[in-house]
Amino acid sequence: MMQILILVSILIFLELFESSWQKAPTLHGMMNNNYAIFQKNILSYFLLNPTFIYSIFLCFYLSSFNFWLSSIVVIKFVDIAFRLHIISKMNSGVDLNELLPMDIPMNNIFRYFNVLLYPLSLIFAFIY
Repeated sequence: MMQILILVSILIFLELFESSWQKAPTLHGMMNNNYAIFQKNILSYFLLNPTFIYSIFLCFYLSSFNFWLSSIVVIKFVDIAFRLHIISKMNSGVDLNELLPMDIPMNNIFRYFNVLLYPLSLIFAFIY
């Protein structure tokens, strides 16, 4: 039980870290934060997304590739791939307004939804 609590707590901490460095009032601001980190170094961009690496680690550490744990990895992969696709288009000169026409305001529900979603998925992975 203590091991589960520690693993979930680490995931919560890492999700809070990711949410804090991407923090912006709008979706365009969040993408600009991602683009600024990507321009510095792609390796640092991947290192600033530690929950993807941590979720892969959890699959191997727990020797479990059940639906819930695999869904965390897949969603994280799709999220990073989508952001990298947008960043590569921005890098080639395409305006962000053409890629994401709606500049959605990022309130606290959107900003910290990942802190609730992924740890709950991990808890379900332990249960089922």
